[in-house]
Amino acid sequence: MFNIGDKVVYPMHGAGIIEAVEEKEILGKKRKYYIMRMPIGNMKVMIPLKNVEDAGLRDVISTDEVDQVLAVLSDDISRMPKNWNRRYRANMDKIRSGDIYEVAMVVRNLMLRDKEKGLSTGERKMLANAKQILISEFVLAKDLEEKTAEELIDKAIL
Repeated sequence: MFNIGDKVVYPMHGAGIIEAVEEKEILGKKRKYYIMRMPIGNMKVMIPLKNVEDAGLRDVISTDEVDQVLAVLSDDISRMPKNWNRRYRANMDKIRSGDIYEVAMVVRNLMLRDKEKGLSTGERKMLANAKQILISEFVLAKDLEEKTAEELIDKAIL
């Protein structure tokens, strides 16, 4: 159970802060929801309390872990399937996992691939989404500005 003010990560959406717990009626069913504010884009997300475990909601990483994620970003490219479809599915599974290290691998691999061969439209969107997830978590973990967090990521990969 999370509390108001907790910094959490919602896989596929990124990091945010729980602002409230509210009961809402949707499609005739009353349920309790976490109301999470995303620092980037000032979007709000409602997460049913009942689905928190299945959704993979977790605490934001610590400041020390940010350095470990940056180390993953600066590693050499890991092997990715040559087949676009397999590579896309494997990367999507990593992002869905909610594991920050897996998301970092996707960002690193796609950024390096983009420099070498370029990316398809689908992979370009995937890279943008994965990078945004990393940025949002860095913003909350280290109390950074969005631009500073993005620069940290870019520098680690270069």
